Amino acid sequence: MVRCPWVPEHLDAYVAYHDTEWGVPSRDSRYLFEMICLEGAQAGLSWWTVLRKRDRYREVFRNFEPAEVARMTDRQLERLVADPGIIRHRGKIFSVRQNARAWLDLADREGDQVGWLWGFVGDEPKVNRPKVMADYPTTSPESDALSKALRKAGFNFVGSTTMYAFMQAVGMVDDHSVSCFLGGPANKGS
Repeated sequence: MVRCPWVPEHLDAYVAYHDTEWGVPSRDSRYLFEMICLEGAQAGLSWWTVLRKRDRYREVFRNFEPAEVARMTDRQLERLVADPGIIRHRGKIFSVRQNARAWLDLADREGDQVGWLWGFVGDEPKVNRPKVMADYPTTSPESDALSKALRKAGFNFVGSTTMYAFMQAVGMVDDHSVSCFLGGPANKGS
């Protein structure tokens, strides 16, 4: 079975992530919040680093329930800096709480975070069919706009490259390669 060229075939968890999650359009509010936070944690690192630690992230950040994360104390977050089960970057750890608070504020302002997020691409995913790794975009006008809007709304670790990766992960952008079994010509436009 042919997959996107970035998938390390020897890592079963990575293959499963590609095959069942990456690029699948999601309108699940909690999941979208989780992915904004995890993509922020990944900034400057490989996705594999985050994927291996994802279960622990869910555990310590209360399954990414925004209201619960928003109530976490400085002391609780400071203890996480020593937790080897997550990425021990103080700024990234504290940003999860900040992003939870911004997420809740966004709901108050916009009424629907999911619709607001998807508004950056429209009702349907933007479809690209890269042929080789060099064809994969790292940003787009949409990720630039989303990044700017999220920063203005108080989010951290939401640069354009990070937000493009988020948009790919949650299916706002479908970047499965033309040779991938999930994106090839038979699936084009689906």
